[in-house]
Amino acid sequence: MASSTAAQQSDNIAHAISGAGGGILSMALTYPLITLSTRAQVESKRAESGFLDAVKRIVQREGINGLYAGLDSALFGISVTNFVYYYWYEWTRAGFEKAAVNAGRASKRLTTIESMIAGAIAGSATVLLTNPIWVVNTRMTTRKRHGETEEALLPGTKAPKVPTTVGTLLALLKDEGPQALFSGVVPALVLVINPILQYTIFEQLKNVLEKKKRITPTVAFLLGALGKLFATSITYPYITVKSRMHVAGRDGGKESMVNAMKRIMREEGTVGFYKGIGPKVTQSVLTAAFLFAFKDVLYEQTIRLRRKIAVKA
Repeated sequence: MASSTAAQQSDNIAHAISGAGGGILSMALTYPLITLSTRAQVESKRAESGFLDAVKRIVQREGINGLYAGLDSALFGISVTNFVYYYWYEWTRAGFEKAAVNAGRASKRLTTIESMIAGAIAGSATVLLTNPIWVVNTRMTTRKRHGETEEALLPGTKAPKVPTTVGTLLALLKDEGPQALFSGVVPALVLVINPILQYTIFEQLKNVLEKKKRITPTVAFLLGALGKLFATSITYPYITVKSRMHVAGRDGGKESMVNAMKRIMREEGTVGFYKGIGPKVTQSVLTAAFLFAFKDVLYEQTIRLRRKIAVKA
């Protein structure tokens, strides 16, 4: 019994490590799209622009580095987020599988409802533990500089120094207090439905295909893309509200999720909830697709490494 529990614990950690590694790789590949979508979500309606115009404006004003603002905090955030999520998801799934065996069920594979419950538990734990990281990341991604305008810097003008992750965190704590780190936590908890939908679709399609053939990284890539496309398209308005709340303390007084939604509807209409959806959906789909493809490979490598270490021991 003890050895079985230890083996399951080890497997949970292997999934968590591979998920964190896959998240880092996929985030690094798609980060400029995150910058573009996040800025589109929080900027005023007067600053609307097309995708290429937004890229040109950022590069002109901040250089290529502007597209990677907050990358260090994002990589740290995604590694922690995915580690926590996959650990809790696998832990919950193992519990359901054990219950299925004890109940004498023909298959221990998770049902759709069980997949959704596992996703809800893992997602909620992840949000509560990692929200501060994403608040800091959003502040860095959407930072405003003194005297910044939509125009390019004048020739010979030296750009202000870009704040570091630690500097942004300390400034936030000093100016707004620790509670600011949990801005947007309510819509973030609502957004737990995003990974629930994503992973439920992925797992159920994977279960169907596994009966016919082996799931390759390419198949995992496509399944991950499909799941994320569906999930992000449905939950995008909440993603916008969460981003607005992350920067609320910087741009003015804080407001509740309901008030934020009312204000967006009043000032910008329904379209305000979908600002930046193009790059966001593209980024989310690609990130999820790369994540699932990388995760499977990294998981296999982690298991092989663990076996080699066990043999040597």
